[in-house]
Amino acid sequence: MDYCPHTPDDIKQMQAAIGVAGIDELFADIPKKFRLKQIPDIPSALSEQETVSVMSDLARKNKLPQLTLTGAGAYHHFIPAVVGHIVGRAEFYTAYTPYQAEISQGILQAIYEYQTMIAHLTSTEIANASMYDGASAMIEAAVLCAKMSGKTKIIVARSVHPEYRQVLQTYCWANGYTVVELAYMPSGQIDLNALQNELDDQVAAVLVQSPNFFGVIEDIAPVVDNVHKKGALLVAGFTDGTSLGILKPAGAAGADFVVGEGQSFGNPLNYGGPYLGIFAAREKFMRRIPGRLVGATEDKKGRRGFVLTLQTREQHIRREKATSNICSNEALCALAAGVYLAALGKNLRKLAELNIYKTQYLKNKLLGLVGWQEVFSAPVYNEFVLRCPDSRKVNEKLKNEGIIGGYELQKDYPELENSLLLCATEMISKTGIDRVVEIIK
Repeated sequence: MDYCPHTPDDIKQMQAAIGVAGIDELFADIPKKFRLKQIPDIPSALSEQETVSVMSDLARKNKLPQLTLTGAGAYHHFIPAVVGHIVGRAEFYTAYTPYQAEISQGILQAIYEYQTMIAHLTSTEIANASMYDGASAMIEAAVLCAKMSGKTKIIVARSVHPEYRQVLQTYCWANGYTVVELAYMPSGQIDLNALQNELDDQVAAVLVQSPNFFGVIEDIAPVVDNVHKKGALLVAGFTDGTSLGILKPAGAAGADFVVGEGQSFGNPLNYGGPYLGIFAAREKFMRRIPGRLVGATEDKKGRRGFVLTLQTREQHIRREKATSNICSNEALCALAAGVYLAALGKNLRKLAELNIYKTQYLKNKLLGLVGWQEVFSAPVYNEFVLRCPDSRKVNEKLKNEGIIGGYELQKDYPELENSLLLCATEMISKTGIDRVVEIIK
Protein backbone atom coordinates (compact mmCIF):
# COMPACT_ATOMS: atom_id res chain seq x y z
CA MET A 1 0.00 0.00 0.00
CA ASP A 2 1.31 3.45 -0.89
CA TYR A 3 2.10 5.59 2.11
CA CYS A 4 -0.20 8.60 2.32
CA PRO A 5 -0.45 10.48 5.61
CA HIS A 6 -3.92 11.96 4.92
CA THR A 7 -7.09 10.14 4.02
CA PRO A 8 -9.59 11.78 1.61
CA ASP A 9 -11.75 12.60 4.65
CA ASP A 10 -8.77 14.29 6.37
CA ILE A 11 -8.23 16.44 3.28
CA LYS A 12 -11.89 17.48 3.15
CA GLN A 13 -11.80 18.51 6.81
CA MET A 14 -8.67 20.61 6.27
CA GLN A 15 -10.18 22.29 3.21
CA ALA A 16 -13.32 23.12 5.17
CA ALA A 17 -11.25 24.52 8.05
CA ILE A 18 -9.36 26.97 5.82
CA GLY A 19 -12.31 27.74 3.57
CA VAL A 20 -11.31 26.36 0.17
CA ALA A 21 -13.32 24.16 -2.14
CA GLY A 22 -10.37 22.32 -3.62
CA ILE A 23 -6.61 22.01 -3.56
CA ASP A 24 -6.28 24.03 -6.78
CA GLU A 25 -7.39 27.15 -4.90
CA LEU A 26 -4.22 26.96 -2.81
CA PHE A 27 -2.20 27.76 -5.97
CA ALA A 28 -4.42 30.59 -7.24
CA ASP A 29 -1.76 33.24 -6.54
CA ILE A 30 0.75 31.55 -8.85
CA PRO A 31 0.46 32.97 -12.41
CA LYS A 32 -0.68 30.33 -14.88
CA LYS A 33 2.39 30.78 -17.08
CA PHE A 34 4.53 29.41 -14.24
CA ARG A 35 2.39 26.34 -13.61
CA LEU A 36 3.29 22.96 -15.06
CA LYS A 37 1.09 21.96 -17.96
CA GLN A 38 2.14 18.33 -17.69
CA ILE A 39 4.10 16.11 -15.34
CA PRO A 40 7.85 16.12 -16.18
CA ASP A 41 9.35 12.95 -17.64
CA ILE A 42 10.15 11.24 -14.36
CA PRO A 43 10.97 7.52 -14.32
CA SER A 44 8.37 5.26 -12.78
CA ALA A 45 8.67 4.26 -9.16
CA LEU A 46 10.94 1.39 -8.10
CA SER A 47 10.36 -1.21 -5.45
CA GLU A 48 12.52 -1.13 -2.35
CA GLN A 49 14.57 -4.07 -3.60
CA GLU A 50 15.13 -2.38 -6.99
CA THR A 51 16.08 0.89 -5.30
CA VAL A 52 18.71 -0.83 -3.18
CA SER A 53 20.16 -2.45 -6.30
CA VAL A 54 20.35 0.88 -8.20
CA MET A 55 21.96 2.71 -5.27
CA SER A 56 24.46 -0.12 -4.75
CA ASP A 57 25.50 0.12 -8.42
CA LEU A 58 26.03 3.85 -8.02
CA ALA A 59 28.03 3.35 -4.81
CA ARG A 60 30.39 0.94 -6.58
CA LYS A 61 31.40 3.77 -8.90
CA ASN A 62 33.01 5.61 -5.98
CA LYS A 63 36.77 5.25 -6.04
CA LEU A 64 37.83 5.70 -2.45
CA PRO A 65 41.47 6.74 -2.01
CA GLN A 66 43.92 4.53 -0.17
CA LEU A 67 45.18 7.60 1.69
CA THR A 68 45.05 11.37 1.40
CA LEU A 69 47.76 14.01 1.74
CA THR A 70 45.34 16.92 1.49
CA GLY A 71 44.24 18.92 4.53
CA ALA A 72 43.53 22.55 3.61
CA GLY A 73 40.73 22.90 6.15
CA ALA A 74 39.30 19.35 6.06
CA TYR A 75 41.23 16.60 7.85
CA HIS A 76 41.18 12.81 7.79
CA HIS A 77 41.20 11.69 11.42
CA PHE A 78 40.18 8.43 13.04
CA ILE A 79 36.65 8.50 14.48
CA PRO A 80 35.96 6.16 17.43
CA ALA A 81 32.93 3.89 16.95
CA VAL A 82 31.20 5.41 19.97
CA VAL A 83 30.68 8.66 18.03
CA GLY A 84 28.54 7.00 15.36
CA HIS A 85 26.72 4.97 17.98
CA ILE A 86 25.61 8.06 19.91
CA VAL A 87 24.81 10.42 17.05
CA GLY A 88 22.85 7.67 15.29
CA ARG A 89 20.34 7.37 18.13
CA ALA A 90 16.86 8.44 17.04
CA GLU A 91 16.47 11.07 19.79
CA PHE A 92 19.60 12.91 18.59
CA TYR A 93 19.50 12.36 14.85
CA THR A 94 18.81 15.88 13.59
CA ALA A 95 21.03 18.87 12.85
CA TYR A 96 18.29 21.32 13.77
CA THR A 97 17.97 23.22 17.01
CA PRO A 98 15.55 21.78 19.59
CA TYR A 99 12.22 23.60 19.85
CA GLN A 100 10.28 23.37 23.08
CA ALA A 101 13.85 23.05 24.18
CA GLU A 102 13.43 22.40 27.88
CA ILE A 103 11.74 19.04 27.23
CA SER A 104 14.82 18.04 25.21
CA GLN A 105 17.07 17.59 28.23
CA GLY A 106 19.34 15.06 26.52
CA ILE A 107 20.36 17.28 23.61
CA LEU A 108 20.60 20.33 25.88
CA GLN A 109 22.97 18.49 28.21
CA ALA A 110 25.03 17.32 25.22
CA ILE A 111 25.33 20.90 23.91
CA TYR A 112 26.18 22.15 27.42
CA GLU A 113 28.98 19.60 27.70
CA TYR A 114 30.19 20.55 24.21
CA GLN A 115 30.27 24.25 25.14
CA THR A 116 32.17 23.49 28.32
CA MET A 117 34.84 21.43 26.55
CA ILE A 118 35.29 24.06 23.81
CA ALA A 119 35.66 26.83 26.40
CA HIS A 120 38.35 24.77 28.18
CA LEU A 121 40.19 23.98 24.94
CA THR A 122 40.22 27.60 23.74
CA SER A 123 40.90 29.17 27.18
CA THR A 124 37.83 31.39 26.95
CA GLU A 125 34.87 31.88 29.28
CA ILE A 126 32.03 30.98 26.92
CA ALA A 127 31.37 29.02 23.76
CA ASN A 128 28.12 28.97 21.81
CA ALA A 129 26.20 25.97 20.51
CA SER A 130 28.17 26.03 17.23
CA MET A 131 27.90 27.76 13.84
CA TYR A 132 27.57 26.52 10.25
CA ASP A 133 31.32 26.07 9.71
CA GLY A 134 34.71 27.62 10.42
CA ALA A 135 34.20 30.37 7.84
CA SER A 136 30.87 31.55 9.25
CA ALA A 137 32.26 31.41 12.79
CA MET A 138 35.25 33.63 11.95
CA ILE A 139 33.32 36.13 9.84
CA GLU A 140 30.36 36.41 12.21
CA ALA A 141 32.90 37.31 14.91
CA ALA A 142 34.48 39.94 12.66
CA VAL A 143 31.15 41.55 11.75
CA LEU A 144 30.13 41.46 15.41
CA CYS A 145 33.28 43.45 16.28
CA ALA A 146 32.34 46.06 13.68
CA LYS A 147 28.74 46.31 14.91
CA MET A 148 29.81 46.70 18.53
CA SER A 149 32.44 49.36 17.84
CA GLY A 150 30.83 51.26 14.99
CA LYS A 151 34.11 50.95 13.06
CA THR A 152 34.23 49.90 9.43
CA LYS A 153 37.69 48.43 8.73
CA ILE A 154 38.60 44.76 9.12
CA ILE A 155 42.15 43.48 8.70
CA VAL A 156 42.71 39.84 7.72
CA ALA A 157 45.96 37.96 7.30
CA ARG A 158 46.47 36.60 3.79
CA SER A 159 47.48 33.33 5.43
CA VAL A 160 43.86 32.83 6.57
CA HIS A 161 42.00 30.14 4.60
CA PRO A 162 41.16 31.52 1.11
CA GLU A 163 37.53 30.44 1.37
CA TYR A 164 37.18 32.19 4.72
CA ARG A 165 38.49 35.37 3.10
CA GLN A 166 35.95 35.01 0.29
CA VAL A 167 33.14 34.78 2.85
CA LEU A 168 34.58 37.84 4.62
CA GLN A 169 34.48 39.82 1.36
CA THR A 170 30.81 38.90 0.88
CA TYR A 171 29.77 39.87 4.40
CA CYS A 172 31.72 43.14 4.29
CA TRP A 173 30.36 44.05 0.86
CA ALA A 174 26.84 43.61 2.22
CA ASN A 175 27.57 45.70 5.33
CA GLY A 176 29.72 48.39 3.71
CA TYR A 177 32.93 47.46 5.55
CA THR A 178 36.45 47.77 4.19
CA VAL A 179 38.71 44.70 4.08
CA VAL A 180 42.50 44.97 4.15
CA GLU A 181 44.61 41.85 3.57
CA LEU A 182 48.02 41.58 5.22
CA ALA A 183 50.94 39.87 3.50
CA TYR A 184 52.77 36.97 5.08
CA MET A 185 56.50 36.95 5.75
CA PRO A 186 59.03 34.38 4.45
CA SER A 187 58.38 32.50 7.68
CA GLY A 188 54.72 32.07 6.66
CA GLN A 189 53.59 34.17 9.63
CA ILE A 190 51.74 37.48 9.66
CA ASP A 191 53.85 40.60 8.94
CA LEU A 192 53.75 42.57 12.21
CA ASN A 193 55.23 45.69 10.61
CA ALA A 194 52.51 45.68 7.96
CA LEU A 195 49.95 45.19 10.72
CA GLN A 196 51.28 48.23 12.60
CA ASN A 197 51.01 50.35 9.46
CA GLU A 198 47.39 49.34 8.85
CA LEU A 199 46.14 49.69 12.43
CA ASP A 200 44.22 52.94 12.84
CA ASP A 201 41.16 54.25 14.67
CA GLN A 202 38.77 52.70 12.15
CA VAL A 203 39.92 49.10 12.65
CA ALA A 204 37.24 46.99 14.30
CA ALA A 205 38.92 43.58 14.16
CA VAL A 206 42.04 41.75 13.06
CA LEU A 207 41.67 38.15 11.82
CA VAL A 208 44.45 35.57 12.03
CA GLN A 209 44.68 31.76 12.08
CA SER A 210 47.07 29.58 14.04
CA PRO A 211 47.83 27.11 12.64
CA ASN A 212 47.14 29.14 9.52
CA PHE A 213 46.23 27.87 6.04
CA PHE A 214 49.87 26.94 5.41
CA GLY A 215 49.98 24.92 8.64
CA VAL A 216 52.27 27.57 10.12
CA ILE A 217 51.98 28.35 13.83
CA GLU A 218 51.54 32.06 14.55
CA ASP A 219 52.85 33.87 17.62
CA ILE A 220 49.55 35.31 18.85
CA ALA A 221 50.78 37.31 21.88
CA PRO A 222 52.48 40.21 20.00
CA VAL A 223 49.53 40.38 17.59
CA VAL A 224 47.15 40.73 20.56
CA ASP A 225 49.28 43.51 22.07
CA ASN A 226 49.39 45.53 18.85
CA VAL A 227 45.68 45.11 18.18
CA HIS A 228 44.51 46.00 21.68
CA LYS A 229 46.72 49.11 21.84
CA LYS A 230 44.72 50.52 18.94
CA GLY A 231 41.38 49.67 20.54
CA ALA A 232 40.57 46.87 18.11
CA LEU A 233 39.63 43.25 18.80
CA LEU A 234 41.43 40.07 17.79
CA VAL A 235 39.60 37.16 16.18
CA ALA A 236 41.94 34.16 16.26
CA GLY A 237 41.07 31.07 14.27
CA PHE A 238 42.62 27.67 13.72
CA THR A 239 42.56 25.14 10.90
CA ASP A 240 42.71 21.71 12.54
CA GLY A 241 41.06 21.57 15.97
CA THR A 242 43.34 18.76 17.16
CA SER A 243 46.11 21.37 17.41
CA LEU A 244 44.35 22.60 20.58
CA GLY A 245 45.58 19.41 22.24
CA ILE A 246 49.17 20.67 22.27
CA LEU A 247 49.42 24.35 21.28
CA LYS A 248 48.78 27.24 23.65
CA PRO A 249 45.23 28.36 22.80
CA ALA A 250 44.71 31.86 21.48
CA GLY A 251 42.39 32.62 24.38
CA ALA A 252 45.30 32.17 26.79
CA ALA A 253 47.27 34.71 24.75
CA GLY A 254 44.50 37.28 25.08
CA ALA A 255 42.41 36.83 21.91
CA ASP A 256 38.89 38.22 22.20
CA PHE A 257 37.28 35.56 20.00
CA VAL A 258 38.58 32.07 19.23
CA VAL A 259 36.95 30.45 16.21
CA GLY A 260 37.56 27.56 13.87
CA GLU A 261 36.32 24.48 12.09
CA GLY A 262 35.31 21.60 14.35
CA GLN A 263 35.26 18.90 11.65
CA SER A 264 38.39 17.25 13.06
CA PHE A 265 36.41 16.36 16.18
CA GLY A 266 34.54 13.23 15.13
CA ASN A 267 33.05 14.42 11.84
CA PRO A 268 33.95 12.60 8.60
CA LEU A 269 35.26 14.36 5.50
CA ASN A 270 32.00 13.57 3.68
CA TYR A 271 32.65 15.60 0.49
CA GLY A 272 33.04 18.82 2.49
CA GLY A 273 30.17 18.89 4.92
CA PRO A 274 28.11 19.39 6.90
CA TYR A 275 30.64 20.65 9.44
CA LEU A 276 30.41 22.89 12.48
CA GLY A 277 31.87 26.25 13.36
CA ILE A 278 33.47 26.63 16.79
CA PHE A 279 32.78 30.04 18.32
CA ALA A 280 34.24 30.96 21.71
CA ALA A 281 34.62 34.36 23.33
CA ARG A 282 35.23 36.43 26.43
CA GLU A 283 32.34 36.61 28.88
CA LYS A 284 31.85 40.35 28.28
CA PHE A 285 30.59 39.53 24.77
CA MET A 286 28.07 36.98 26.03
CA ARG A 287 24.96 38.99 25.12
CA ARG A 288 26.26 39.84 21.65
CA ILE A 289 27.47 36.54 20.25
CA PRO A 290 25.35 34.78 17.61
CA GLY A 291 23.60 31.48 18.04
CA ARG A 292 22.58 29.97 21.36
CA LEU A 293 24.00 29.37 24.79
CA VAL A 294 22.80 26.42 26.84
CA GLY A 295 23.04 26.86 30.59
CA ALA A 296 22.68 24.63 33.66
CA THR A 297 20.14 25.42 36.35
CA GLU A 298 17.94 23.80 39.01
CA ASP A 299 14.19 23.32 39.09
CA LYS A 300 12.07 24.18 42.14
CA LYS A 301 12.77 20.71 43.56
CA GLY A 302 16.53 21.26 43.37
CA ARG A 303 17.08 18.92 40.45
CA ARG A 304 19.73 19.82 37.89
CA GLY A 305 18.39 20.82 34.50
CA PHE A 306 19.44 22.54 31.28
CA VAL A 307 17.88 25.47 29.44
CA LEU A 308 18.48 27.63 26.40
CA THR A 309 19.80 30.59 28.35
CA LEU A 310 20.43 33.03 25.50
CA GLN A 311 19.01 32.95 21.98
CA THR A 312 20.17 36.00 20.05
CA ARG A 313 18.77 35.00 16.68
CA GLU A 314 16.16 36.63 14.52
CA GLN A 315 13.41 34.09 15.25
CA HIS A 316 13.52 34.72 18.98
CA ILE A 317 13.90 38.50 19.21
CA ARG A 318 13.09 41.49 17.00
CA ARG A 319 14.95 41.10 13.75
CA GLU A 320 16.67 44.48 13.87
CA LYS A 321 18.04 43.55 17.30
CA ALA A 322 19.37 40.12 16.28
CA THR A 323 23.14 39.65 16.16
CA SER A 324 22.88 36.93 13.54
CA ASN A 325 20.46 34.99 11.38
CA ILE A 326 22.27 31.69 11.89
CA CYS A 327 19.22 29.45 12.37
CA SER A 328 20.50 25.88 12.51
CA ASN A 329 23.25 25.24 15.02
CA GLU A 330 24.60 22.07 13.36
CA ALA A 331 23.66 20.34 16.63
CA LEU A 332 24.32 16.83 15.31
CA CYS A 333 27.87 17.78 14.27
CA ALA A 334 28.42 19.49 17.62
CA LEU A 335 27.16 16.35 19.38
CA ALA A 336 29.69 14.29 17.40
CA ALA A 337 32.42 16.71 18.48
CA GLY A 338 31.37 16.46 22.11
CA VAL A 339 31.34 12.65 22.07
CA TYR A 340 34.71 12.59 20.30
CA LEU A 341 36.34 14.93 22.84
CA ALA A 342 34.84 13.01 25.75
CA ALA A 343 36.14 9.74 24.31
CA LEU A 344 39.66 11.06 23.78
CA GLY A 345 39.94 13.12 26.94
CA LYS A 346 43.55 13.91 27.75
CA ASN A 347 44.67 11.63 24.92
CA LEU A 348 44.00 14.59 22.62
CA ARG A 349 47.56 15.70 23.40
CA LYS A 350 48.96 12.29 22.39
CA LEU A 351 46.98 12.50 19.16
CA ALA A 352 48.42 15.95 18.46
CA GLU A 353 51.95 14.68 19.11
CA LEU A 354 51.39 11.76 16.74
CA ASN A 355 50.24 14.17 14.03
CA ILE A 356 53.41 16.22 14.51
CA TYR A 357 55.63 13.13 14.22
CA LYS A 358 53.88 11.98 11.04
CA THR A 359 54.08 15.46 9.52
CA GLN A 360 57.79 15.84 10.21
CA TYR A 361 58.56 12.38 8.86
CA LEU A 362 56.71 13.07 5.59
CA LYS A 363 58.28 16.50 5.28
CA ASN A 364 61.84 15.27 5.83
CA LYS A 365 61.42 12.36 3.40
CA LEU A 366 60.13 14.65 0.65
CA LEU A 367 62.91 17.18 1.23
CA GLY A 368 65.32 14.35 0.42
CA LEU A 369 64.02 14.28 -3.16
CA VAL A 370 65.75 16.22 -5.92
CA GLY A 371 64.21 19.65 -6.52
CA TRP A 372 62.00 19.73 -3.40
CA GLN A 373 62.36 22.82 -1.19
CA GLU A 374 60.83 24.15 2.00
CA VAL A 375 58.81 27.33 1.41
CA PHE A 376 58.24 28.67 4.94
CA SER A 377 60.63 28.62 7.89
CA ALA A 378 58.27 28.83 10.89
CA PRO A 379 57.15 25.76 12.89
CA VAL A 380 54.12 23.91 11.55
CA TYR A 381 51.36 21.65 12.78
CA ASN A 382 49.86 18.85 10.73
CA GLU A 383 50.61 20.34 7.30
CA PHE A 384 53.34 22.21 5.47
CA VAL A 385 54.24 23.78 2.14
CA LEU A 386 56.93 22.45 -0.20
CA ARG A 387 57.93 23.63 -3.66
CA CYS A 388 58.57 20.82 -6.16
CA PRO A 389 59.59 20.59 -9.84
CA ASP A 390 56.02 19.99 -11.10
CA SER A 391 53.13 19.94 -8.61
CA ARG A 392 50.52 18.86 -11.16
CA LYS A 393 52.57 15.91 -12.35
CA VAL A 394 53.20 14.81 -8.75
CA ASN A 395 49.47 14.80 -8.00
CA GLU A 396 48.66 12.94 -11.21
CA LYS A 397 51.15 10.20 -10.39
CA LEU A 398 49.72 9.84 -6.89
CA LYS A 399 46.14 9.83 -8.19
CA ASN A 400 46.98 6.97 -10.55
CA GLU A 401 48.05 5.00 -7.49
CA GLY A 402 44.85 5.73 -5.57
CA ILE A 403 46.33 8.51 -3.43
CA ILE A 404 45.00 12.06 -3.05
CA GLY A 405 48.03 14.35 -3.27
CA GLY A 406 48.71 17.78 -1.87
CA TYR A 407 46.69 20.95 -2.34
CA GLU A 408 48.06 23.04 -5.23
CA LEU A 409 48.45 26.53 -3.79
CA GLN A 410 48.96 28.35 -7.06
CA LYS A 411 45.20 28.62 -7.64
CA ASP A 412 44.86 30.79 -4.49
CA TYR A 413 48.40 32.17 -4.24
CA PRO A 414 49.85 32.83 -7.75
CA GLU A 415 53.26 33.55 -6.23
CA LEU A 416 53.46 29.98 -4.88
CA GLU A 417 53.89 28.25 -8.22
CA ASN A 418 54.51 24.48 -8.03
CA SER A 419 53.94 24.58 -4.27
CA LEU A 420 51.97 21.86 -2.51
CA LEU A 421 50.23 22.07 0.84
CA LEU A 422 50.69 18.58 2.28
CA CYS A 423 49.11 17.04 5.36
CA ALA A 424 49.81 13.96 7.45
CA THR A 425 47.48 12.80 10.23
CA GLU A 426 47.45 9.69 12.39
CA MET A 427 45.64 7.91 9.52
CA ILE A 428 48.83 7.64 7.46
CA SER A 429 51.29 4.93 8.43
CA LYS A 430 55.06 5.07 8.05
CA THR A 431 54.72 2.44 5.32
CA GLY A 432 52.20 4.63 3.53
CA ILE A 433 54.51 7.65 3.68
CA ASP A 434 57.43 5.62 2.36
CA ARG A 435 55.24 4.41 -0.51
CA VAL A 436 54.26 7.99 -1.38
CA VAL A 437 57.91 9.02 -1.55
CA GLU A 438 58.80 6.02 -3.74
CA ILE A 439 55.98 6.82 -6.18
CA ILE A 440 57.14 10.43 -6.50
CA LYS A 441 60.77 9.40 -6.80
